[in-house]
Amino acid sequence: MSGTAQSGRGRVVALCGGVGGAKLALGLQQVLGPRLSVVVNMADDFEHLGLRISPDLDTVLYTLGGLSDRQRGWGRAGESWHFMEALAEVGGETWFSLGDRDLALHVERTRRLAAGQTLTAIAADIARRFGIAAQIRPVSNDDIRTIVVTPDEELAFQRYFVERRCEPTVRRIRFEGADTARLTREVRDALAPRDLRMVVICPSNPFLSIDPLFAVSGLRELLAAAGVPIVAVSPIVGGQAVKGPTRKIMDELGVAATTAAIAKHYEGLISGIVIDSGDVAEADGLALPVHATPTLMTDLASKVALARQTLAFGDRLAAQADR
Repeated sequence: MSGTAQSGRGRVVALCGGVGGAKLALGLQQVLGPRLSVVVNMADDFEHLGLRISPDLDTVLYTLGGLSDRQRGWGRAGESWHFMEALAEVGGETWFSLGDRDLALHVERTRRLAAGQTLTAIAADIARRFGIAAQIRPVSNDDIRTIVVTPDEELAFQRYFVERRCEPTVRRIRFEGADTARLTREVRDALAPRDLRMVVICPSNPFLSIDPLFAVSGLRELLAAAGVPIVAVSPIVGGQAVKGPTRKIMDELGVAATTAAIAKHYEGLISGIVIDSGDVAEADGLALPVHATPTLMTDLASKVALARQTLAFGDRLAAQADR
């Protein structure tokens, strides 16, 4: 490990997707400011009503920009729904809700993509306009699409997640296009060893939000070569996932809903794992360093507290490796 990693002043990369991951990313941004880069899943992106929709990316942008709707847990605050009402009147598809404020981002992103801009460049500009201090980096500018394989059919992720409300049984998840997708130069730069302090895997759904990142060729190799602690934060609290279908998917894939299962899922990648204080009894069975702390993020203070605990844990791992 480098002296920079020990000093606590280096750069941090967070791997993120979805609401839970965005919450920790917000806490990390409060602590680190521009020293934070957030590498975001974009495999749940899809084309809808002629528009490019980027749900995970937009969740991160709205959350870190202070624009998210905290009551609903997704979308923009102060939203209205006149577009959806009018769309229903003319017989349009209404299974995926697009708020009026949210719609503006989708329209502008689609326009810029058609004009030749990359998703990375668009995300960086929107982040700047939202006053976001962290660097927001989609994992790839190439198309990757999450496909949920059920006993009866294969579903595009948003059809499974939103239209079918996660009801079909999941047999397998694959990432269409990942075999040819390329990491962006910005992601490669973020993971360059110089001045890199640590990598944090946010408490996002491992199967839907983090696995698509690792499916892109080169990311695992960059992490292995980085030479810094890689700390995962478990999305499991007391045998349950706080948000989304994580527990249901784990059950259907035959994976126990435990922190041990999360650690095994990231086996060979991570240096240590942060678990909830209520799951501390599981720590003895794990074959890697564990740090137990409250991981339920209900307000900004708890997000910042978890961020600080995670960073301190990573720094301890770096110091131990340097001895």
